[in-house]
Amino acid sequence: MREIVIGKKRITRDDFQKPYIIAEAGVNHEGSIEIACRMVREAAEAGADAIKFQMYAAQALASKNSPAYWDRTMEPTGSQYELFKKYEGFGGLEFERLASEAESAGIDLLVTPFDKKSADILEPFVPAYKVASADITNIPLIEHIANKGKPILLATGASSIEEIYRAVSVIHALGNSQVALLHCILNYPTAYENAHLGMIIGMSRAFPDLVIGYSDHTLPERMDDVLLVAWLLGARIIEKHFTYDKSLRGNDHYHAMDKDDLARFIRKLDFVTKIIGSCEKHYLPSEEVSRRNARRSLVALREIARGQTITAEDITCKRPGTGIPPTMIDYVIGGVALDDIHEDEIFAFSKVRLRDC
Repeated sequence: MREIVIGKKRITRDDFQKPYIIAEAGVNHEGSIEIACRMVREAAEAGADAIKFQMYAAQALASKNSPAYWDRTMEPTGSQYELFKKYEGFGGLEFERLASEAESAGIDLLVTPFDKKSADILEPFVPAYKVASADITNIPLIEHIANKGKPILLATGASSIEEIYRAVSVIHALGNSQVALLHCILNYPTAYENAHLGMIIGMSRAFPDLVIGYSDHTLPERMDDVLLVAWLLGARIIEKHFTYDKSLRGNDHYHAMDKDDLARFIRKLDFVTKIIGSCEKHYLPSEEVSRRNARRSLVALREIARGQTITAEDITCKRPGTGIPPTMIDYVIGGVALDDIHEDEIFAFSKVRLRDC
């Protein structure tokens, strides 16, 4: 499929439509449903198409001995289990409320489930599922989600092309054709030189029938540049971590955007979309006056009497372009003047019998 439909938004890979923008809230609500609802409203106000959370149970996700793999100067928690245990509190009631909040705000609610039970709980509340980069080889979970028949956003951080092919093949084999791939680098945060946005082009070539997107983990200081380049390279879905307060330490706050960052980026995106305009070459109505006046016509270099055969020495090309165009010079040379033509007069069809070529 060269398109994917999420909620009411049809996302195609073939033009420069504005991307589908996901504010990745993750668990930056830190267990507060009130903060989570606030984040839904702020993402909608800033112009996001969707806000995404995560749902997991620490016991089902990580062993108690799972080591940290993030920047511990920014998030000091020493193990994955400890971190996930902090923020595993949201269940069906919370996501039901968030779905209602999102509907009221006019924004899609998306959630990444990290286990089958979570996916089942989320089924009534989400129009699509996100599969995290770390689960691209978790075939049982992918199969479980694919069987629900909803669109799947498959993150590809730290994966090989072969692993991506396998995951996509599993989804397609179950009759689910609504798959989009998100280029991602699985570093928290991702150094700018490691963003490798060119991989978006490579993925577009490797998967010519799938929508390609980008999930960003770089620091927000150069967010506009990073996300804009990703879009220009072909990312039609843009996901960026989202927070209600960038000054907070820990978790995903430090590499997240806030509502002001998002609103600024969308304004820039609106401007760039406007200047890109059409991808099909044609002239614009605003150029009609230029076509008439800045182009050239055939003009007489000297007096030409009625009945005289016109030669190359009688003709030059000058502005404006309101007479016989230079593209027809071979029809005018050897033609006959039907009336007197004065020096510096623009050749008109009414005064020339064109040569039969």
